[in-house]
Amino acid sequence: MSDYVVIGGARSRAMRVLWMLEELGQPYSVVNAMPGSDEVRAYNPTGKVPALVEDGVVIPDSVAIMTYLADKHGALTAKAGSMARAQQDAFVNALNDEIDAVLWAAARHSFILPEEQRVAGVKDSLRWEFGRNQHAIAERMDPEEPFVMGSEMSLADILLSHCMGWAGSAKFEVTNERLLAHNAMMRARPAFKRALAAGS
Repeated sequence: MSDYVVIGGARSRAMRVLWMLEELGQPYSVVNAMPGSDEVRAYNPTGKVPALVEDGVVIPDSVAIMTYLADKHGALTAKAGSMARAQQDAFVNALNDEIDAVLWAAARHSFILPEEQRVAGVKDSLRWEFGRNQHAIAERMDPEEPFVMGSEMSLADILLSHCMGWAGSAKFEVTNERLLAHNAMMRARPAFKRALAAGS
């Protein structure tokens, strides 16, 4: 089997995949191309990153890639078909709906959409929504253990920490103490630092 190829750099959702591969100890290379570029469109017609290439097959979407890698390598996830996996998937879907989607909407209206399609005022509403939703997400986390789902790290932790970093870059204030502590713990991990360097 050939090594994985990650399309996209550390300043995008591709960071989630780079981090995942580092935590799994899997070899990979990076095509640090910009979203929307011809180089990215050669792998994903939407122009979005990340994409993962394995043996000539392209998988788009960060969460789909993370789930595939976790299942394939038997790590950072609960067993498919288990109640623990259902709870993990529920958290990941909620995080996508309540945090990732809000940040993505803000990004679209900041620099992605054509200028005439951007609505500047929408970001105030999105910041309010983010402020409310962060507390709901924190309440879904295991209150007694360090990681989202309990005593063991999962892909949900990577996704959450990446979203918190993205929020900081977008000037969406994270005020929830549980989320702040979790993010600090996650970003101290050596795999995070290696992924950041690899994708820069």
